[in-house]
Amino acid sequence: MQTPPTGAADLVLTPMQKCQAVAMSCLGWAFDLFDLFILLYVTPILAHVFFDSSNQMLSLAAVYAAFTVTLVMRPVGGYVFGHFSDRHGRKRTLVIASVGVGVVTALMGVVPAYQTIGIAAPLLFLFLRLVQGVFMGGMVAATHTLGTESIGPKHRGLASGIITGGGSGIGKLFASLVFLLVSFAFPGPLFTEWGWRFMFFSGLISSLLGLFVFSRLHESPLWLALAAKRRHQPASRSDERSLLRDGFAGVMSGCVLLTLAGGGLSYLTSGYLPTFLKIVNDLPHTELGLIMSCAAVCVTASSVASGALTDRIGRRRGMLLCGAVSLVSIPLLYLGLGKAQTTGVIAAYAIALSAIGTFCYAPLLIVLNERFPTELRARGTAVSWNIGFAIGGSMPALVSLITKDASALAVTLAATCGLVSLVYLAVALLTPETKGAMD
Repeated sequence: MQTPPTGAADLVLTPMQKCQAVAMSCLGWAFDLFDLFILLYVTPILAHVFFDSSNQMLSLAAVYAAFTVTLVMRPVGGYVFGHFSDRHGRKRTLVIASVGVGVVTALMGVVPAYQTIGIAAPLLFLFLRLVQGVFMGGMVAATHTLGTESIGPKHRGLASGIITGGGSGIGKLFASLVFLLVSFAFPGPLFTEWGWRFMFFSGLISSLLGLFVFSRLHESPLWLALAAKRRHQPASRSDERSLLRDGFAGVMSGCVLLTLAGGGLSYLTSGYLPTFLKIVNDLPHTELGLIMSCAAVCVTASSVASGALTDRIGRRRGMLLCGAVSLVSIPLLYLGLGKAQTTGVIAAYAIALSAIGTFCYAPLLIVLNERFPTELRARGTAVSWNIGFAIGGSMPALVSLITKDASALAVTLAATCGLVSLVYLAVALLTPETKGAMD
């Protein structure tokens, strides 16, 4: 474990170390989402494997509920690991959480089917999703603080876009590529029987990454400065309670609403698209994987652009602009996708939806970071992020429940995305400008 520095010079990272901190935070978040999103690529299969599949939409809703269970446990992991990160450092938290996420994801691949062990199958699958959620909440406490705390103030919005949106795009790209490779290795019925299990086994990659890469990172300079201060001037529990009372709940509430809306738009676009393209547009596995791979690349590019925009025009103005674009374009794109017939047109709509769906999501990380002091940043960011995403991530399950059949999905998604965009705009209007607050 790296010891706290004794002088200000020890806090300065080289440009290479700064780039490594942002890149590894991005990669950590990518593998976090990779482990989460591989479920979305096999949702129709899992609906049959782990649940009673006599009602298609009900079994789909059950799988999305399992997805939501993971999100519900993330705030618990965010608080536990966030407290650990604020006390013991971002790097150590990243290593522990990434190993845990990968191992639990791989274990999902060995759960027997519903036809083999009955109700025990979904119960065991749900239990593993719960445990996975705790570790994933811990990933946020590290990935969402280490990179932005390591880079200079002029480029923290860019770092936010790279880590959150870029990591999201890379994670989805990895999931798409694994889906393609496994589909080729296990064609047709073999994928339904065995291929989906290897999708989950690939989660071990994040465990290996945590052990051999993240453990070699440099710690956040801001946290090291805090550690040095604590060593020379130990803080009492009353000091921490005072920080928690000093508007913490109000700030947390605003951050939760902002994350709920921004994350909800991401899940309702990139998150729901694999299922939408399968059951509405009836795309085969290969074409679906290729389209989502291209969409993931565009998500990365649009996220970086959105985050960088807030460095130039401010966080608040940037969020308002992104929210306005989402309000107008996402509903129209979903309505168009529902009527699209040719593969080229379907791909264009899907890629545009993925790219625009991440506009509101990309700046969230730096806004949350700038709302909390270093003493509480990992906790505040991780808890508010994970609560917001737990609620926002439940929207696909809600959409599946309130939709009578697949033909009505486009209209339901268009209306839901419009409402969520309005919530995002309203909260952004009430959020103060945060740029420079970490300085």
